[in-house]
Amino acid sequence: MTDTKRLAFSIIQFLHDQLHSGNLSSGAQESLEVAVQCLETAFEVSTDDQSLAVPMTLPEIFTSATAKLPTQSQVNNNSTPNSVSEDDRAEAERLKTDGNDQMKVENFGAAVEFYSKAIAINPQNAVYYCNRAAAYSKLGNYAGAVQDCEQAISIDPNYSKAYGRMGLALASLNKHTEAATFYKKALELDPDNDTYKSNLKIAEEKMETSSPTAGMGGVDLAGLLSNPGFMNMASNLMNNPQVQQMMSGMMSGAYGGVGGGGGGGGGVPGATAAAAAAAGPPAAGDLSGLIQAGQQFAQQMQQQNPELIEQLRSQIRNRTPSAGNEEQP
Repeated sequence: MTDTKRLAFSIIQFLHDQLHSGNLSSGAQESLEVAVQCLETAFEVSTDDQSLAVPMTLPEIFTSATAKLPTQSQVNNNSTPNSVSEDDRAEAERLKTDGNDQMKVENFGAAVEFYSKAIAINPQNAVYYCNRAAAYSKLGNYAGAVQDCEQAISIDPNYSKAYGRMGLALASLNKHTEAATFYKKALELDPDNDTYKSNLKIAEEKMETSSPTAGMGGVDLAGLLSNPGFMNMASNLMNNPQVQQMMSGMMSGAYGGVGGGGGGGGGVPGATAAAAAAAGPPAAGDLSGLIQAGQQFAQQMQQQNPELIEQLRSQIRNRTPSAGNEEQP
């Protein structure tokens, strides 16, 4: 915890320096002041506690760390396989393996760190980017996963796993049309991969349910209306005198017709008629009767055919694409 407090202290110290730099607008200064207060409260530190100070300021630490990384021009100019020594390759592979081990125990943040170190040593290995994309996806950083997949594909355009993981990240961002495109490309390169096939099917279903002509809430309305069990329950409900009374009352109210509980429901038997009459038909614009009818319908469906209810729930639930059981390469 001490190291965490030291880091928080360094960040707060950096923000204080920025506040006194004179380069910020009044709005930016106010935002930084709020950020400082939040950090001090969250980590229970104060800039008055000099025991947490470290020999180097945060910018100095950052400069020292980034100085060890290759510049973009170095990456672009030294992209041949021979630009990385054998020792560096071995070290990068070791870091990748450590990242894979962290993925197995679901320590995804640590996995990202190992893959990032491997990339820093050998930035021309598509596998490292693709593996880090998988870790990013597990952490919910789908935008980062997309960027890493793009980088992996630019390095190796025939790397099927990069296309598949790109599809997963895009699907998680609800970009199902784009996801389907990448799943198709993954299948071109690996036509026997069942995970890509399944994910492509899910993406295409999502594309259909998001179209204006799709069933409400992703429910297969055509299949529902052709289901004998559903139609039988609907018929029984509509023949229920109490429901008929409700519907008659709502219709008369909606069109400004005559109110009253007895005229429209003809033949309503004793207790049911009394309950309907006591409730009275809803006034124009009042949805309470419709809600009551819907609740009764749902209760009757649950009692008569719980299997159908479960089927409907399964249709409505979001189906998510699968990363499969593949291990990191």
